[in-house]
Amino acid sequence: MTPAYDTVLVVDFGAQYAQLIARRVREEHVYCEIVPASMAAAEMLARNPRGIILSGGPSSVYAASAPSVDAGVFESGLPVLGICYGAQLLTQMLGGQVARTGTAEFGRTAVMARESSVLMEGWGASSEVWMSHGDSIVGAPEGFKVTAATADVAVAALEDPGRGLYGVQFHPEVVHTERGQELLRRFLFDVCSCRPSWTHASVIEAQLEAIRAQVGSGHVLCALSGGVDSSVAAALVHNAIGDQLTAVFVDTGLMRAGEGEQVEATFLNQFAVDLVHVKAADRFFEALAGVTDPEEKRKAIGRLFIRLFEEVALEHKDAKYLVQGTLYPDVIESGTAQAATIKSHHNVGGLPEEMDLELVEPLRLLFKDEVRAIGEELGLPPEMVWRQPFPGPGLAVRIVGEVTPERVEILRLADAIVLEEIAREGLDKQLWQWFAVLPAIRSVGVMGDERTYAYPIIIRAVTSEDAMTADWARLPYEVLERISSRLINEVRGVNRVAYDVTSKPPGTIEWE
Repeated sequence: MTPAYDTVLVVDFGAQYAQLIARRVREEHVYCEIVPASMAAAEMLARNPRGIILSGGPSSVYAASAPSVDAGVFESGLPVLGICYGAQLLTQMLGGQVARTGTAEFGRTAVMARESSVLMEGWGASSEVWMSHGDSIVGAPEGFKVTAATADVAVAALEDPGRGLYGVQFHPEVVHTERGQELLRRFLFDVCSCRPSWTHASVIEAQLEAIRAQVGSGHVLCALSGGVDSSVAAALVHNAIGDQLTAVFVDTGLMRAGEGEQVEATFLNQFAVDLVHVKAADRFFEALAGVTDPEEKRKAIGRLFIRLFEEVALEHKDAKYLVQGTLYPDVIESGTAQAATIKSHHNVGGLPEEMDLELVEPLRLLFKDEVRAIGEELGLPPEMVWRQPFPGPGLAVRIVGEVTPERVEILRLADAIVLEEIAREGLDKQLWQWFAVLPAIRSVGVMGDERTYAYPIIIRAVTSEDAMTADWARLPYEVLERISSRLINEVRGVNRVAYDVTSKPPGTIEWE
């Protein structure tokens, strides 16, 4: 994907903000890719980047296990911007001083200009930024000038424009930094001389070429769920290879109410493609019997998905390729060299090690908002492009505990009520996701003067831009009251309703 664009690399030191940096760079129409800190400088340079950004991270540069970066990065002649931990590492490796002074900075902080600055030109005497650090830069390396400070820290920004080396102790990628995007823009265009050529049209063009080059005249299966990701992936591949594509919708029995029929109707009307509807609910329930660990659920579902596609491949021109709507957040959350595994996505960490099908993943390096924009560019209907995200394992990861047909049916009915009431109130345009969760526990209740012993339902609703972070939605009390009343009165087996007020982090959007 990278050769057609000017590229900036983000070196990841284990920060969740690394993904946010990449998004902010891409918002300026510059292609950005996240690479592990362990990557050799020569390998980074082989990707022909215009610049390198060193991310923040949770470590201290003095910790025994602290991640570092190949010193060749600083000798390459490429512009380098260090952010937070990245700035401290740059300082230490080039001969400056970093120390734990006893004064940490977290949250909104005012920075004061000290000298003229390439990246902070025009910021004025004081600006508000977002800080998150325990260690501090206390001495700049030789050749650097200190361009900003705070009331408590002497070095909040430093730079050596002659060598193209820059560092900021704060986080310009976070919206709480007033002029953070402006700083990144200066680095990209004034320092790195990048061209804003990463556009939706150029991404589509590049992917069409990449798909054709990968599959040639081979036959391709597409794992179609009807969600945004698989729909856009299917549209891209269909545009690239036409009738070489067979779309496969696997009905796992773990879908939302009416979803199977909706997927089939939508794609038969939208695309002139061969559509295979595999009804495999019994096989999925069998694979999930007795399984309670969420990682094992995802892996069991991932394994069975692949086996089913392999079976379909034998019946359809001996297909050798499988299209998946894998996104960048799926890859990150499933674990990388620097980032811990948050949860294995069934289409990444849940895949079996041995597969007969070669994966085609045209969206693997894209964030959700980019995928939606590409879907619109491809002419997909709004109801498909803006459908709320739904996990590949379906309702299985919204049941905390063993997945059984009875529990799935209770959750399916409950979820339908949540969806209906949110839409009725017109809140669906404001939310990222909204759904029901069923913990496999029972509690005592009273209904009609009789004791009940039934399941609780938890309502989850969040706002977000990209699913990497999310905030719980402040739903009106009257809406929650109406949902609660309907759930208890209309869904047999439910006697209690709760609302989840946890943001991400520390929680995740899905419960498993």
